[in-house]
Amino acid sequence: MKKLPMRQCLGCREMKPKRELVRVVRSPEGDVSIDIAGKKPGRGAYVCRDENCLKRATKTKALSRAFGSEIPQDVYETLSEQIASAPPQTPPPPAS
Repeated sequence: MKKLPMRQCLGCREMKPKRELVRVVRSPEGDVSIDIAGKKPGRGAYVCRDENCLKRATKTKALSRAFGSEIPQDVYETLSEQIASAPPQTPPPPAS
């Protein structure tokens, strides 16, 4: 059985499988954007696909601390839109 990579959500601080989270990345040039595929180079931070987690991460400035720089408001808005339009995550079936 293959080991699933786990990452911590900046909102709820829970460890979850990487595929269940949305990655926000700061490129080497300093640009902050949302990484849909999870392959962009740079420093990554993860947030659950849950409005409450995003609100908590925004309120505590967790993304700003993770990247060491201010996060533009449009990144938060794009992230909120993506989370709102994302289909609900269903857990994978248990391996037998």
